[in-house]
Amino acid sequence: MNLELFKDILSIDSTSGKERDMAMWLNDHLDAPCKRLMEVGDGTLNLLLSWGDPRVVFCTHMDTVPPYIAPRFAVGSSSLIPGLTRNLISGRGTCDAKGQLIALYTACKELESEGAEGFGLLLLAGEETGSWGAKAFAKTDFRAPFLIIGEPTENKMVSASKGTKSYDLRFVGEAFHSGYPEYGVSAVELFNEFYNQLSAMDFGDDPILGKTTWNIGLVKSDNPQNILSPELTCRLYFRTTFVSDEKVVNYMNHVRGSLEVVARGGDDPAKYVVLPGFESAPAAFGTDAPHLTNFGHKIICGPGTVRVAHRDDEHITLAELEEAVKLYKAMWCDLQTLDNQ
Repeated sequence: MNLELFKDILSIDSTSGKERDMAMWLNDHLDAPCKRLMEVGDGTLNLLLSWGDPRVVFCTHMDTVPPYIAPRFAVGSSSLIPGLTRNLISGRGTCDAKGQLIALYTACKELESEGAEGFGLLLLAGEETGSWGAKAFAKTDFRAPFLIIGEPTENKMVSASKGTKSYDLRFVGEAFHSGYPEYGVSAVELFNEFYNQLSAMDFGDDPILGKTTWNIGLVKSDNPQNILSPELTCRLYFRTTFVSDEKVVNYMNHVRGSLEVVARGGDDPAKYVVLPGFESAPAAFGTDAPHLTNFGHKIICGPGTVRVAHRDDEHITLAELEEAVKLYKAMWCDLQTLDNQ
């Protein structure tokens, strides 16, 4: 594995919104018989590398969540890069998803050196902010039967993943002097009431995906401390299961009172291909997979663990990356067999 290349990739700040420069740099520095940059429409770019006419496409995303954290290769040293480790690599994107990128590219180059063709490497923008790159690529005329998406799954194939449903909420109160709260309505209290009601909801246990979870972000109420809040806005984000997806939508469609709800969309829970002989497990996180509708069969698998993704201590080991390369090549071989049946 080319650790110098990995270090260079990790050293580029491609936090969401900045991945255009990453795509252009990769286009200049990655080697493939055919390379194609594609505008997403929001200023970012997708990049497709091809070896022949792709039947199997390896895929991951270039963007990372902020803030940018420079890479560190610690604990021991590498003969390839003095002072850098061969064991533990930390920094933003190491496991989500630049680690997948380097593993996928390494697998492609090894397949190329062995005389293989008929595969591609698709690098997408905007996964962390709404899968904008995937949605744009799905509108192209490109089609292929097999897709392998790299995500931090501990090198296990994802058997099924939760869906997502997102809503913008606006709680409408009535401002009044905080010394006389009986004459006004606090939007903060309305928010608390809704929060408690939602916490008490039971959307059911799914035998595959478990419980439904939700999170609230972007909370905003600008009232002064001595005035009841006239308005509070926030975003509500569900991770749904096969059991709960419709229940969540119905619940949010029937919310009443001093609350305005705007549905932002999302995707449904889904099952994915698991090849014989590979470890598998369900996943609670979202990926580009539901939006890449121009592929027939989809696999999600990659090195690293989601337990450190998006954290300040994000990291991956070289052993995980090297194991991923072997797994990606083995998947390629199995899919070649299925494609020829």
